[in-house]
Amino acid sequence: MIIAKFLHILGFTVWVGGMFFAHNALRPTAATVLEPPQRLTLLAGVFSKFFTWVWVSVALILGSGLYMMALMGKPPLYVTLMFVLGIIMMLIFAHIFFAPYRRLLRAVATQEWKAGGAAMATIRKLVGINLILGLVTIVIGTLGPLLR
Repeated sequence: MIIAKFLHILGFTVWVGGMFFAHNALRPTAATVLEPPQRLTLLAGVFSKFFTWVWVSVALILGSGLYMMALMGKPPLYVTLMFVLGIIMMLIFAHIFFAPYRRLLRAVATQEWKAGGAAMATIRKLVGINLILGLVTIVIGTLGPLLR
């Protein structure tokens, strides 16, 4: 169980921490100091690296979470809530990866900066939603056992 908890914590730390950094530090700074061609090229490159780590994180979180839930038998309400929020986050990420991120990559490759900006705006909104869900999930996981 300790290894599963470690992998779970590692996975959500990488994912949520990366979203916090990208959403609240990287993108706003890039938006103020770089023109669209440089900004969108930078963000597409950053996402290509970060999204690989998100896929690894999703696998770690889902695998370790399901394993720990199986050991619990009937999980408490806070664990079920974390599971539901985690699945929603994973679905939002999959949508980001397969739709607006792909549009961003195409726009950068063809130098269609307006389309790239629109794709980036969608990514930013969805990452913002996922960041909030991730932070709420962490709070539930931390405080849930105290409320039992």
